[in-house]
Amino acid sequence: MERKRRLDHRSYTYDDLLPGDWFATPELVVEASHIDRFAELSGDFFDIHMSDAAAQKLGFPRRVVHGLLVLSLADGLKNQSSSRLEAVASLGWNWSFNRPVFAGDTIHAVITVLDKRPTTKPERGIARLQFEVTNQKGEMVQSGTNELMMLRAWIAGSD
Repeated sequence: MERKRRLDHRSYTYDDLLPGDWFATPELVVEASHIDRFAELSGDFFDIHMSDAAAQKLGFPRRVVHGLLVLSLADGLKNQSSSRLEAVASLGWNWSFNRPVFAGDTIHAVITVLDKRPTTKPERGIARLQFEVTNQKGEMVQSGTNELMMLRAWIAGSD
C-alpha cells in the first residue's frame, strides 16, 4: 500500500480515515526487564529469552525478545501515539516475525490504513491496518495486519 496522507496529532474515527493514511509511533527501547515481566505473565521461560548464554549457544548475540511481546509492544505504541484511533476492539492479526529483536533494541512502527468497511452496527466500522515494525537499524523485524473495530464520527462525538 502506498502511503499518502500522514495523520496529524489528534484523534481519528473510522470516518476520518482513508486508505493510504499513515502515522509513526513513538520509539521504545526493549529492556531485559520487559522480557522478564512478559515471561512471568505468559509463562514462557524458554532459555533463548531468559539467558544471554543460551541465546549465544544458538548463534544470537544476546537474549531474544519474545515475538508476541514485540507484537504487544507495537500495539501499545500505536495506542501511545499522538495520532490516536477511536478504537472499540481488535478483531484479529495476521502477523510475521521477520527478524529477531534483542534486549536493548529500539523499536517503532509505521501504521498504514489499508482499507475499511462498515459493519452491521451503524455506529462502528472496521479498518484494516498494516504494521511495519523496525529496529534502530531500520530493519523490519515484524510486520502484518490488524483488523480494528472503530467508532464512527457521529457516535464518537456524542456523550
